[in-house]
Order: sequence, then C-alpha cells, then structure tokens
Amino acid sequence: AGGVAGGVALGVAGGVAGGVALGVAGGVAWILGVLRVYFWLPELLWLLCLGFLVPEGKVDRLLRWLPPQFDELIILPLPFMAEFIAQAHRQNPVAARQTLDYFITSTNQQAVAAQAMAQIAVDALARCDTVAAIAAIADELAWVPSPPPRQVGPLLPEFIEVSQAVRAAQASTSAYRQWESLGPPLRQLSQLKQGLVQQDPLLATTYGSIVENWLGVLNTAQANLQAQALRSGEIPPVYIAGAALAPDTAGQRFRGRQDLFREIETLARADAPPTLLLYGGRRTGKTSALKHLPRRVGPDLVPLLVDLQGAAMNTTLAGTAKFLATAMQQAARQARNLTLPAPDQLALEKEPFAALQQWFATIEQTARGKRFLLCLDEFERLSEIVNTTGSRAPLNFLRYIIQNQPGWILLFSGSHTPDELEPYWSDYLINTQSLRLSYLEPADARALIQHPIDDFPDVYEPEAVDAILALTRCQPYFVQLTCLVLVEYLNRLPDRHKATAADVNTIVPKVLERGGEVLRERFQTLPQEHQAILHQLASRGAISEASKASLQKLVQQEILELGDQGCQFQIPLFQRYVQSIMV
Repeated sequence: AGGVAGGVALGVAGGVAGGVALGVAGGVAWILGVLRVYFWLPELLWLLCLGFLVPEGKVDRLLRWLPPQFDELIILPLPFMAEFIAQAHRQNPVAARQTLDYFITSTNQQAVAAQAMAQIAVDALARCDTVAAIAAIADELAWVPSPPPRQVGPLLPEFIEVSQAVRAAQASTSAYRQWESLGPPLRQLSQLKQGLVQQDPLLATTYGSIVENWLGVLNTAQANLQAQALRSGEIPPVYIAGAALAPDTAGQRFRGRQDLFREIETLARADAPPTLLLYGGRRTGKTSALKHLPRRVGPDLVPLLVDLQGAAMNTTLAGTAKFLATAMQQAARQARNLTLPAPDQLALEKEPFAALQQWFATIEQTARGKRFLLCLDEFERLSEIVNTTGSRAPLNFLRYIIQNQPGWILLFSGSHTPDELEPYWSDYLINTQSLRLSYLEPADARALIQHPIDDFPDVYEPEAVDAILALTRCQPYFVQLTCLVLVEYLNRLPDRHKATAADVNTIVPKVLERGGEVLRERFQTLPQEHQAILHQLASRGAISEASKASLQKLVQQEILELGDQGCQFQIPLFQRYVQSIMV
C-alpha cells in the first residue's frame, strides 16, 4: 500500500512540475514570439545610434529611419522616439505630422504618437512670447485631435480658446476695441491659473509657467493699447446695445434698479415669501438685472438664474429636467461658488420631475440657513415645453415647490403679464407678486450717458444729453444704442467736437437702422388693430377711432400714454420708427 501511495504521489508531483515547466516555457515563447523581444534590442541600439549620429539641427532627417518605419509590428515601446518627433517638428512640421499619422494608422505606436503630440503642444505654447504668437497658436495646433489625447491633458482646448479670442481682438478696428477685447481672454487665463490647483500636479507644473507667460504678454499688450487709445483721442465706443450686461464686464454701464433689488430681497426674506413675477418689455434689462442680483442681495439668498430658452429646445420631460438641474448647478457656482449635490441621473431619466423634486429637498437639507431664489428667465417658454411634451408636469412640479418647499422662492421673468398667457397659467401663478421693470430714472440714464466707464471723456454738450433722454425716454437699450451710434459718428468727423442736440437729431436714421430688428419686433408683434392706431397717431398726430381697451393695452405695454394733450407715444424714437415704415 505504501509503495502504491508513494508512486501516486510521485506521479502527481511530476505531472504538476511538468505542467509548470510547460507553462513557463509557453509564456517565454509568447513573450519572445508575440512581443518580438529578439527584435527590440537591436532596434533600441539602432535608435540610440541615430540619436548620436544625427546633428541636433537636422533631427527631422531621422524620421524616416525610426524603427516603426520598417517594422510596423513593434509592440514594446522604444525610448526617445516621442522626443525625436517633437524635436523634428520644430524643424519640419509637415514631416513630423506625417510620421505621427503613420504611427497612429499603421503601427502599434499610438501611445508614442500621443506623447509626441503632448510635447509638441507644450513646446508650442511655451514659445508664445508675443501677442501675434498667441493669436497664431490656434491655427498652429489645429491638427491636434479634439478632444485631445489623454497624454496632452485637458487644458489644451482652453489655450486654443484664448488664442482664438486674442486673434479676434487683433482684428478689432481700433486701439480701444483691441484693448477692451483682450479683457475676456485675460479673465479666462486668470480662471485657468486658479483652476490649476485642482489639476494633476504634473499638469499644473507643465502648464503653470505657460499661463504666467501668457498673462504677462497680454497684460503688457493691453496696457500699451490703452495708452495708444488715449493718445489717439478716439472716443471709446464702450456702450453695449443688445447683449445682457454681465457683472464681470458691464461695470458702470449697468445703472439703477436699486428699488428692484431691494424689493426682491425684502419679499424673499418674508416668512411666507410670494412667487415673484418680473415683467417688462423686451430690452428693458430684465436679464441684466437678474445677472447682477447675486451681488445686490445678502449671501444667505442664493439666486439661480436659468434661461428657459435652452430648456425649450428639449423635446422630452427627462431632457427638460436634466437641463434645469445642469443650469442650476452652473448658476450656483457662478452666484455663490456653491457646489450643489449631484442629482440621480437614472431617476431623472425614469421619473424626471419626481426626481427633481427629491433633488430640491436634498439641496435644502444640505444648505441649511440659505434660501434659493430660482429665477426662470423667459418663463413663457414653458408653454412650448407643455405643447411639445403634451404634459404639464413641469408646471405641476413648480407649483409643488411653491406650496411645499419653503426654502425655495420662484421668480418668473418675462415680457408677458398673466392675462396675456394661456388660460391654464392662472392655476400656477396664484398669489404672485408682480414687479415691473420699466425705464431708468433720469439721473441714472444721465450717468450712463456721461460716465459709462471710468475716465470717459467729456464729449456731450448738456443739450445733447437732454436730447438723448427725451428721444429714448430713458429706455436703457435705446439709450445705449443712441450713444453708441453718436460716438461712432463723432469719431468719423475730421474736426471732432462735443456732441450737440443737432448731432443727436442727425444720427436718428442710423439709430433706426441699427435698432431695426428690435423696433420691428416691437411693432409687428402687436395686433393689427393696435398697429392701425399707431399708424394713425404717427401720421396725423391724433387717433380718430379706437376702443378704450386697445388704448389701455398700449398704455400698459409702455407704447402710448394719455395726458392733457391727448394720446402720444411714450418713446419718441419708436414714433420715428413708425413714421419711417409708413414712407
């Protein structure tokens, strides 16, 4: 029995040992056969010889002699190839890129190609020591894939954006425009510098000096352009007509609205805050005011501005809910540098507004002591979502938030009053506190005209300022537009002088041309009956026949006003437009 057992044990041991030996032998054979190690050593020696034999200034000549050029099956990495390609790119960019294309499409050296791209990109960014070089880098690196390979890092697209912005600034028509246009890329670089601390240490080290260099170049250029603009005597064309005024860039070009901010904060701090409805005609500055709101209310109130024009592009309830969540997260970071908890994406897909309701409750629990003011700009777009999806779930969700979550206050912003909306809105705008945004106060409009930025030159006669105020009725868009056209007119005069009331009258046709789309929309969106009334008033100076309801509606829309002298246009510039389309 003992002999039999011993024999079995020896047999098993021998079989195991033999199996291990065969496994080791098979592994070695695979390494030698598939990885082709026996070719790797001579190819490494060949690569080293190339490095020693080829002069530094002629590295591009060795590209066609790199081992993968005649051995496409190389799998194991060879050192120094990425460095050789990066050096060759400085001397012969075309040949280097051809080599990269070949490595990517015809060999197993894609990782080497990505490493070479990273070195080429960093080298190109680091060599930008002039504004022209920074502006050119977007084209110089346009061949790098987007998104770039992992080895290049996530920051290259931001440098490309800065380069494109600098290129656009160089194309501006005056020294002042160039100076002003360098502001956004400088701000983007500053934000990039701050964000480097959150990046991988190697990336932060690699790109940190580049950011500092670019900031130095562009700051110097901006200072030189500002001095050049002052020497030229050009009146800075700084007025902004059309775009919403962001707090980071608007400066003194956003004026007034203190009463509005004070009322919003007072209502939002009430024990039982109402739903707010901010309304006013188009281009009265509603979006601009909401953008400035975080800086005008206390830190315990978190305004979250969401533009519902973007939400209206979604065709599903899940898409709408996801848009709202993403927009609110971005708004919280911008308004208070606050990171909201992430919503449950799977739940948003299955039951979008139930998931959004739970997310709101979670936010309220994690940010105790704060109230959230959800500002829904262009709120009328919700009707498009209701029509597209066939569901009032978004409106039902908002009504639930209004009634059940005290940490949330809703502010609807738009150009319509409740009586102008679909009948079903009456169920959702219960107990709404209306806030009307109208004309600027004359003192604020005068300050906007004369001091849109610091050190703005004295270019207006007092009568010219009065003429602008009268022509525009202190409507902010029309004030900015008129001043913008007037400054352009003065800058074209050979014997430049201060603006006069006659100059204001001279430029009115150009103002009507430049503001044509806004004026046309204001007129053509009116019912035919209202258009006919305006035609009568503009042509005859009086209205022969009109219903009381129509006149009241035109007064409510800040188009007409009723006074001792009868009915007249509130904004003379709009009257001039109506007269111009009658010719």
